[in-house]
Amino acid sequence: MIRITTCIWSNYTAEEQAAFYTALIPDSRIVRVERTPIDTPSQKAGDVIIAEIELAGRSYLLLNGGPMFQHSEAVSFILHTADQAETDRLWDAITADGGAESQCGWCKDKWGVSWQVTPDRLMELVWDNPDKAAAQRAMQAMMTMKKIDIAAIEAAAAGVPVSG
Repeated sequence: MIRITTCIWSNYTAEEQAAFYTALIPDSRIVRVERTPIDTPSQKAGDVIIAEIELAGRSYLLLNGGPMFQHSEAVSFILHTADQAETDRLWDAITADGGAESQCGWCKDKWGVSWQVTPDRLMELVWDNPDKAAAQRAMQAMMTMKKIDIAAIEAAAAGVPVSG
């Protein structure tokens, strides 16, 4: 059976990222941290080369590869949230300490990894909504946001004018 693990390139911050990501997401853990047994062109023997983690039960490998490759929005991690409190907690933690906000629930952590903090309620109101006009209003409201505000999306879907 083939096993697939997503590898996340790190600029010598794999161990720090592993600790942050596993503390951020419930049901997560650091599986192992490995050190290179020999000097390599970019690291000395004994330096951390990989950190293997599980986030919500999925395997990831953080590879200390150096500065030559940067992250982009072409690959992102979607965090499906149950409520506004969880949305706020994750958004605030990811954008803190050098992270950055973007549009429509997208943000980056301080290492440049892209995340989408996506409330389940947003998906219900936009994609699973049999009322197409309400879905359009919810989507339009979402397009004006950085962090998703569930109450504002619900109000828009219901046709309640937004004051501001």
